[in-house]
Amino acid sequence: MARLDGKVALISGGARGQGAAEAILFAREGAKVVIGDLLDDEGRQIEAQIAELGGDATYLHLDVTSADDWDAAVQTALDRYGRLDILVNNAGIGGTGGGLENATLESWDRTLDINAKGVFLGTKAAIPAIRDAGGGSIVNISSIAGIIGLGTGNPAYAASKGAVRLLTKSTAIQHAPDNIRCNSVHPGMIVTAMTEATLADPERRKYWDDNIPLGRLGTVDDIANGVLFLASDDSSFVTGSELVIDGGIVAQ
Repeated sequence: MARLDGKVALISGGARGQGAAEAILFAREGAKVVIGDLLDDEGRQIEAQIAELGGDATYLHLDVTSADDWDAAVQTALDRYGRLDILVNNAGIGGTGGGLENATLESWDRTLDINAKGVFLGTKAAIPAIRDAGGGSIVNISSIAGIIGLGTGNPAYAASKGAVRLLTKSTAIQHAPDNIRCNSVHPGMIVTAMTEATLADPERRKYWDDNIPLGRLGTVDDIANGVLFLASDDSSFVTGSELVIDGGIVAQ
């Protein structure tokens, strides 16, 4: 039996990278998947890829900073599949570096809007439907930057991911009586389109190569497998927790 048989999942930022890997894996494990993103062409390609694999997915345009878009995404899950069991708040941006003194209010607001407010709005929209389904799982993608100071020169990103970490715990405690679990995933350096610029810089690449105990960068499948565990009933006694997937960085 597949690990998500009979489940319906909504994944934000599902058009590429970690979100696409999660959507494909969830479909392979029996879930019906609603994929939300701003990247419409890429999102439809993932929808088609899942269909080719024999799965069932629906793509929709989703701006995670819009409460109306979130309401529409949840309603799509209910209209198309009759329920919602799993929410993965995956969408996010890396923001800009340059340090605190050089950070602009515009970059701060944009990063917090997408990375933190987007998780708040998604969670708020999904909880009634997940409660009506008898409970389920919310998985929020944070970062190791939400746990430790990495010296990345990106205060908005760190602040946003720290906010996700503690919003997760608050959600877990408040909605445990609804049988809704909520956990956060904290990736280290993962090879995605969002990290291309960082990894193309020889000095920054050397930093990661020198500081990951397992000696390699992470892959989107490393993250997707962790998210699958938290979304499935295999983690039925896990809530309010942090799953760090970073090759050992935080352990140092």
